[in-house]
Amino acid sequence: MGAMLESLTKLQAIERQLTQVRSRLRSRTAAVNIQQKRIDQAQADWQTIHDRIFELRKTADRQDLDLKTKDAQVAKLRTALNTSKTNKDYSAILTEINTHKADNERLADEILKAMDEIESLEIELKTADETSQAESKKMEEVRAISADEIERLTKMADDLARKRLEATEGVDPSALATFDRIASSFPGEAMAMIEVHGKKPPFEYICGGCYMGLSAEHANALSVRDEIRTCDNCGKILYMDSYESNASR
Repeated sequence: MGAMLESLTKLQAIERQLTQVRSRLRSRTAAVNIQQKRIDQAQADWQTIHDRIFELRKTADRQDLDLKTKDAQVAKLRTALNTSKTNKDYSAILTEINTHKADNERLADEILKAMDEIESLEIELKTADETSQAESKKMEEVRAISADEIERLTKMADDLARKRLEATEGVDPSALATFDRIASSFPGEAMAMIEVHGKKPPFEYICGGCYMGLSAEHANALSVRDEIRTCDNCGKILYMDSYESNASR
């Protein structure tokens, strides 16, 4: 392997480590965001239940007031019924009393159903509150763990970024530009080793990046020249290690 390709493989080794560290850093940062979403969801669930209880209580209070009003009306009608002077008046008042009684029974049933639902929702509200508090407590743990880990990973990423910059010194600008372009699509995996299969010619050449077959031209060229050659399938920069380079000759 020539000096230029060897420099790029060393650069890739650093880039691979940097990619892994940055991925872990993103995951650790995301852990805080994920936990915050859990807290937000728990609080939203609590608020939804709380609002439902509030609306049910408001409706039940209004219905209870209506019930008391109608009960008072029924009491007055009963008095009027006792003092009615004609059968027609008696029948009319009795019909009105029965109508109010039917309405009162309906209201009483609705109030009872509302109170039953409120009782059930209050249990759910307590559970939602406990969940919200548990998630908030867990956030403290996540933040504590994440803070230390984020600091450690950030330092590692900074160190590797510095090493990567140092590794680019002296690398052919054109080759480096090609490497960076491919690395933008394949972070840490811009290069692929040519795998040589077979104990004797004709050998079979495989791209170690996509595992597709390669023409012998790539292997033959890289055995004698230090140049950029890319896989016809995945586009990664090809290279051969010293043993396989000698074996393919």
